[in-house]
Amino acid sequence: MMHGDLLITSMLERAENLFPEKQVISRTGEKVHRLTYREIGRRTRQLASKLQKSGLQKGQKAGTLAWNHHRHLELYFALPAVGAVVHTINIRLSPEHIVYIINHAEDELLFVDADILPLVEAVYEKLTTVKSVIVMTDDPLPETKIDSVYSYEEWIADGDAEFRFPEDIQETDPAGMCFTSATTGNPKGVVYTHRSTVLHSMSLSLADSAALSESDTLLPVVPMFHVNAWGLPYASTWMGATQVLPGPRFTPGLLAGMLQDEKVTVTAGVPTIWLALLKELDEGSYDVSSLRAVICGGSAAPAGMIRTFEEKYDVPFLHAYGMTETSPLVTVSRLKSHQQELTGDDRLAIRARQGLPVPGVEMKVRGSGGDVAWDDEEMGELLLRGPWIADSYYKDDRSEETFRNGWLHTGDVCTVDREGTIKIVDRTKDLIKSGGEWISSVDLENELMAHKDVFEASVVAVPDPQWQERPVACVVLHEDREENKEELLHHLEQRFAKWWLPDDVLFMEDIPKTSVGKFLKRELRDQVQQRYESKRG
Repeated sequence: MMHGDLLITSMLERAENLFPEKQVISRTGEKVHRLTYREIGRRTRQLASKLQKSGLQKGQKAGTLAWNHHRHLELYFALPAVGAVVHTINIRLSPEHIVYIINHAEDELLFVDADILPLVEAVYEKLTTVKSVIVMTDDPLPETKIDSVYSYEEWIADGDAEFRFPEDIQETDPAGMCFTSATTGNPKGVVYTHRSTVLHSMSLSLADSAALSESDTLLPVVPMFHVNAWGLPYASTWMGATQVLPGPRFTPGLLAGMLQDEKVTVTAGVPTIWLALLKELDEGSYDVSSLRAVICGGSAAPAGMIRTFEEKYDVPFLHAYGMTETSPLVTVSRLKSHQQELTGDDRLAIRARQGLPVPGVEMKVRGSGGDVAWDDEEMGELLLRGPWIADSYYKDDRSEETFRNGWLHTGDVCTVDREGTIKIVDRTKDLIKSGGEWISSVDLENELMAHKDVFEASVVAVPDPQWQERPVACVVLHEDREENKEELLHHLEQRFAKWWLPDDVLFMEDIPKTSVGKFLKRELRDQVQQRYESKRG
């Protein structure tokens, strides 16, 4: 067989050659750009040429602090094309964490959106390796205290639009880098290679996965700074799909309008995004019938939300699971052929699970006594390995805690049913141990969010002198709904044993979240503790 390196440049070249007139529709604030893959290819080659002229060396990193738009997409391809590493930086991290990851990655250049430039200015004196900042804007360069700063469009203007990508790049070379959104300690860096990115993109295009194809129009709501927008921009470019990039600070109304106007077929984001979209669809008048899949990841999706998408709006809902360390795709929840005849709650129960591992990923679920039984009852930690699964963190001595004996120990606790479908029941640190038995906070949360009055819910453990820990539910209600603790507990009684029921229901205006929209349970536990202490005081 012939040997050929699996390179990110080959994905862009395929789009240039086979789908030159397909579009990337990019919102950059007030302006919407409509660029063909031919134009994106030429601009990417200009950028790659300029990167090489600027002296960026193979293996060096360039950071991006940017929203979802065409310039960010160009960086996705141009930096790996010259052997450099595109380091997407989560703009929602704390300034201290942003400084840490830029310095730890040793970024040479920063590509920054104009509205994010003040964030960089505030910490710039603490950045030890950055030589230049390139601002991505449609407008004149904003005033700044940073000395070495350039306008993206002016900076790439003398680049060669016919630039030939270097031929000394290998598939094992680093191409991308993301850091985890740490809840404790500093974020941990994960490096992706050309090979891992290409294989991950192929997995997204499989029929039993996201099934991305040329006929799709993709709108990634998940940020391009979060695990490369789940790899979707790479796969979409390779397949020749139309891309709709929503740009900065969009609202649910803007999102619903773009889904309708651009006839989007696939969109992807976390549950909090879809809860807000459902509210917008309920209050407004939109046609989203073009959607063939809403992909949901980041945390478990409530069954009630899935039901609303599929039954009220006739939009198929695709539950998936992954993490920064896995590029991120691990599982997708689809019905097997013999399950297609199931109806109602039986179908929904399967669709609400995290699903089957996609081809290329191996899993084990390890309990205290070894591999767990596939009985959907015994719990264990999910272990993973595969060609797009990391084997260490970047220059971090915490690697040994997570990567052991050739497996990634995810820290996620799950069960497996007899079909091999996994269900994440909690993080190891968030399981509630009461009277020697485990309670899944995720199961309680999802059932609470199935109640018509509940907008969001999160369940945390509080210390208990008799039972060790007991669950407490924190609930955000829909507007104009009345607080009714007894009603919510009665709702849970229909599903769970009495000892699972929360000892209390606390009504809140908002539940703290991480930078990527997951419930921040460490902070929530502190808030609950403070509330109880203030009552005792």
